Amino acid sequence: MDTTRISRETGPALRVAALVEPVLDSMGFRLVRVKLSGTTLQIMAERPDGTFSIDDCEMFSRAISPMLDVADIVSTKYQLEVSSPGIDRPLVRQEDFERWGGHEVRIEMAHPVAGRKRFKGNLEGVTDGEVRLFIDNPAGGHEPLLIGVAFADIGEAKLTLTDELIEAAKARLPTKALGDGSEWTDEKTQVSENGSDENG
Repeated sequence: MDTTRISRETGPALRVAALVEPVLDSMGFRLVRVKLSGTTLQIMAERPDGTFSIDDCEMFSRAISPMLDVADIVSTKYQLEVSSPGIDRPLVRQEDFERWGGHEVRIEMAHPVAGRKRFKGNLEGVTDGEVRLFIDNPAGGHEPLLIGVAFADIGEAKLTLTDELIEAAKARLPTKALGDGSEWTDEKTQVSENGSDENG
């Protein structure tokens, strides 16, 4: 199955993603998402089985922090937040949509499909590059309607937090895994353009 990641980062987040993804790969991890929000730089990662322990967070944070300092992509003081995807996680690879089949998902398309950009329904899985899900029948019938949307055209997809999802996530995670959205944070100080330490 194709392991291509849905990558919608732009600007500094895109440059950070390009920097950290090879490092993650070399350490046996996978990038889920990079997000720069205000003064917080969030890097969401996981192992191929979907887990990401506290030790994993610490190890990756130590590996990437010096590289971020040298690259100076974020030129102001920021907080580095390394986190697991959490329970109501983003789905970014085709295998994510397969793994979480049967659970509710919200999908926002990068391009409209039949005049719609947003879909909510229960995942069936992936077939020939199409993510298939059961949605409420727009014609008003009682039976849900099975539709397919092109994986390559998905802008963002995220699981909906339900009791069933919580139980399923707990059953899949080892004791030390961060499956609840826990994160490891590290306060970072960047050098400003004039070379002064912004923390004084």
